[in-house]
Amino acid sequence: MLRRLVAFPTVSRDSNLTLIDFVSDYLSRHGIDSHLTYDDDRRKANLYATIGPADRPGICLSGHTDVVPTDGQDWRDDPFEAIVRDGRLYGRGTCDMKGFLAVVLALVPDFLAQRLETPIHLALSYDEEVGCIGVRRLISALDDMPVRPKLCIVGEPTEMKPVTAHKGKRALRCRVRGLECHSSMAPEGVNAVEYAAEMIVFLRALARSRRRDGPFDESFDPPFTTIHTGTVSGGTALNIVPRDCDFEFEFRHLPGDDPAALLAQITGYAHNTLLPAMREVSDEAEIAFEEITAFPGLQIADSHPATELVKALSGANDTGKVSFGTEGGLFQAAGVPTVVCGPGAIEQAHKPNEFVELDQIARCEAFLRRLIERVSTA
Repeated sequence: MLRRLVAFPTVSRDSNLTLIDFVSDYLSRHGIDSHLTYDDDRRKANLYATIGPADRPGICLSGHTDVVPTDGQDWRDDPFEAIVRDGRLYGRGTCDMKGFLAVVLALVPDFLAQRLETPIHLALSYDEEVGCIGVRRLISALDDMPVRPKLCIVGEPTEMKPVTAHKGKRALRCRVRGLECHSSMAPEGVNAVEYAAEMIVFLRALARSRRRDGPFDESFDPPFTTIHTGTVSGGTALNIVPRDCDFEFEFRHLPGDDPAALLAQITGYAHNTLLPAMREVSDEAEIAFEEITAFPGLQIADSHPATELVKALSGANDTGKVSFGTEGGLFQAAGVPTVVCGPGAIEQAHKPNEFVELDQIARCEAFLRRLIERVSTA
């Protein structure tokens, strides 16, 4: 099953419909109906299906179908052909996160063979890698379902260890508009690149402050909110004072750290310190901010029944926290208690020669077989 899923090149910029159609047909052959929710262009879709009784809330097994690009990466093999070697299965998405989806789908006949007291809901989403975009429509569609899940397990790679918290993310684009002129008359212009650079230095100062002063949560690595500038674009020629400059930045914030407060500091500096100086030269100067994407952090108590269930299924005595994001925070915000637990190590994700250990796949299978026992009648 994992070989089949890896063979679908579902990079986020492309359609995932071939994979979704395959899964929908596979479930249909087992007598399971699928509910699809599409993006605006109907090039991508989420899939939601229920195994077992549909009149009561069940356990949702959630994962994304998209993968990151392989462009420019040095792969030993075809990244969309799963290769077994030295106890590992190589291929794009084997770790992040088609390994979990493959085990879930491979065990569909086993779920059907039991009399399920508690239903199993399958949730496959699109565009997680670019901001948990697709799953929002899937979660919204739950309002029209007969029942909502009582809990969710997101199968992102955690080496099959229960994860009860992850950081949130807020990504923004800043557009700086200045005034162009000949570079020999630079004081008569408003240099958008230089003012953008002042903004970026301010962001760097905020990042240093968070690293130095916190707040801290030592369960995370790194244990503080991070602030990062990722792209900068501006100017047309060296002898022209640049009119425009754009840059993109993000917060990876602790669940208890408010990204809105951070953004207020940044916009305050832009509008109260930089913009007045820019408008002394040009009334048309501007600094604007545009949100690219955002998703909330996840935090659930170790004592919550959902956490206790995942600990029992995994055999773990403790839980962890991770800095990468998942759709878990969105499920949690929608009132569905969520824990993250899946095969593979995040250190292998997004890299060339991505792989998942076969032992991790075996542990995921054992996890789900224990779940089958839990939700089945005697």
